[in-house]
This record gives sequence, C-alpha cells and structure tokens, in this order.
Amino acid sequence: MKRLMTALLLSASASVGAEEMRHSMHHGFFYGLQADALEYRYGDSGEELGYWSTEAWWGTDELKALWLSEAEYDFDHDSWETLDNRLALQAPISDFIDLRGGLRFDTPDGENRQYAFVGLSGLLPYWLEMDSNLYLSEHGDLSLDLALEYELLLTNRLHLTPELEFDAALSDDEAVGVGRGLSGMEAGLRLSYDLVDRAVVPYVGVHYERAFGRSADFAVQDGEDRDGWFAVAGVRLMF
Repeated sequence: MKRLMTALLLSASASVGAEEMRHSMHHGFFYGLQADALEYRYGDSGEELGYWSTEAWWGTDELKALWLSEAEYDFDHDSWETLDNRLALQAPISDFIDLRGGLRFDTPDGENRQYAFVGLSGLLPYWLEMDSNLYLSEHGDLSLDLALEYELLLTNRLHLTPELEFDAALSDDEAVGVGRGLSGMEAGLRLSYDLVDRAVVPYVGVHYERAFGRSADFAVQDGEDRDGWFAVAGVRLMF
C-alpha cells in the first residue's frame, strides 16, 4: 500500500509540475507535453513496478521535434528495468500517418545501447492506432517493434482500451537480453474514465508480458520469468 501511495503521489506531482501538460500555439508553432501512462503495476509474483510513457513536442503541422520517454522502475530492487529516451523529427506523409526518425538512447538492465530509428505512427482503418519502428544499434543489430491500440467508447466518459505490442530482432544481443526472432510481446486492457475533458483520465486494468525464443532463454538464465501478469492503476494526462 505504501508503494501504491508513492506511485500515485509521483503521478500527482507530475500533473502539478510543468503547467505541465499543456498544448499551446504561438505564431503557428505548437508545443506541449502529455503522459500517455503514469502507472503502478503489481505482478503475479509480488513484484511492484512503476511505469511511464510521455511525449513532448514542438513545431508545426508540417514538422515537429519530439522527445519520447518510456521507463519501467522496479521498486523491489530500487533500479530501472528499462529507460528509453528518443529524440526525433516527425512529418505527415498522409492525412492519418506520420513518418518519424531520430535517435534512441536505451538504458536497459544491462549495457546501454544507442540506436538510429525510423518509423510510422498514426491511425489505421477503423480508428486503430499504430506505432511501428525499425532500429539500427551502434553494433549494427537490426530490430523492430509494432504497437496497436484501440479505444472502445462504452459511454461518453468510460473507455475500454486493448493494447498489443510485438518486438523482434534480426540478431542476438545477449548483453541486453534480446534474442533473434520474435523476442517479446506485451498485451493490456485498461478501463478509463474521463474526469476533465480527456485531460485527466484515471484508469485500472491488467497487463501481460511474455518473452519468446532466445530472449526467453536469456531471461531464465538471469533468474527471471518468461512471462508475467500485472494489475495496473494509473492516470493519463492529455493536454
């Protein structure tokens, strides 16, 4: 309970901080900051994790500069499971799809990695949100990911959001626990409620992670599980 309160207080402080999550326009330039997820996770093996996914941007409708950050923090071991920061430029290539590219700085539970990446982000038919990227590491390793999300409106304020993500690699990178082929999958289901016009959206849900192939073997060698379930509670801040 103490760690749950800590995670919720961190989420609240993030909301109060920056003025924090606002989207403004000045002479044709837009800038803003949003948190797609600030959440606490409790696993089926008793592990407690904090997770965030945030995005800041500045630019125009034709070209934006982005800072993307995603992290998972292990409260039990007082350490980062993952810490991923990206600097990118993004431009539309159609009415619903944007092309982005830049640099990724990854601090996993192991050696640090730097990548160049290029990807697509936007809406597919039937309002399915998609994000997919191809990465080239400093050691010449290629990898890719695909994330899909759909928001089902149960009422004007109550939403159910299923999420699915796949990761794959074209070669082994044992130092960071990644094996060739399909390396991992994440799936989630979150029930959210709009408090303030979609600007403050608390949610609860479940999250599942699984490693495959060589990545699963590396996890077992390090004393970790191949898969795990988590109960999650958090807030989404969108301005």
